[in-house]
Amino acid sequence: MKNKPVLPEEAEAAGRGRLEGRFRNFAAIDWSGAAGERHRGIAVALLAQDDAAPALVRPGHRWSRSEVLDWLRRELPDDTLVGFDMGISLAHADCGAFFPGWADSPADARALWALVDRLCANDSHLSVSSFVDHLEAARHFRRHGGREGDLFGGGRGRFRVTERAQEAMGCKPYSNFNLVGAAQVGKSSLTGMRLLHRLSGHLPVWPVDPLPPSGSVVVEIYTTIAAMAAGRSAAKSKIRDYEGLNQALMELGCSPVPGAGPIADHASDALITAAWLRNAAEDSALWHPAGLTDEIARTEGWTFGAR
Repeated sequence: MKNKPVLPEEAEAAGRGRLEGRFRNFAAIDWSGAAGERHRGIAVALLAQDDAAPALVRPGHRWSRSEVLDWLRRELPDDTLVGFDMGISLAHADCGAFFPGWADSPADARALWALVDRLCANDSHLSVSSFVDHLEAARHFRRHGGREGDLFGGGRGRFRVTERAQEAMGCKPYSNFNLVGAAQVGKSSLTGMRLLHRLSGHLPVWPVDPLPPSGSVVVEIYTTIAAMAAGRSAAKSKIRDYEGLNQALMELGCSPVPGAGPIADHASDALITAAWLRNAAEDSALWHPAGLTDEIARTEGWTFGAR
């Protein structure tokens, strides 16, 4: 007797069932690739399944990247969905390689993380100067001082498949090969790759690693997607006062957080995204976006929430 075919709506319902209660805690990390040891641009927010509102971890503290790594290894609550605001990989699908023409171009995302960390072994604070200044790697990046590598590709640079999906949602992503400008994400992504390499054996990173049935998991986030879910437009996703923050949290089903007046957008980004992660975690469609193939997962990864 042949098996009864599974209808799409039945498969979706089954996915929701597997994800219900999968995570008990939700953390969002606004990251920074800036030079130096400690950064105002790093914020960590945490929300438990039954909490009324998210809260900053170590409020007022200026985090170092190494401290975030240590927190993830030693203090992360069990069964936490961790969202990292960075690109976990570089464009690969467009050219069939991260660095076309370079014999040492890595085969997949994990090999890319290992390469960045190895070439930057002597760079303190998980910085990446040695990588972006490497003779072969530099050919693919746009750097300060008008230095554009001959393989950068011109224009806005190369984009991953997930970044094209972000564009289709109304966002304006930046190429991870672009290291110039206030909105660039290239340096934060590369420093984040060093952290991800050092998390190997501690935490899986979806979708480079498959979603395990239990335990904590790291995903890439784009805080604009969370802000849009909270009723903001992509152009006005940055929130810099408690009034706007609490309006967004209420849209996401959370109670307001105490405070009045201005708040750093790094902190508001993290708080809003932690709240959004709790809502989004059980949406099976977000774990199975249409453009995510096995090859894309292995090489480029994906942004959680990009459809």
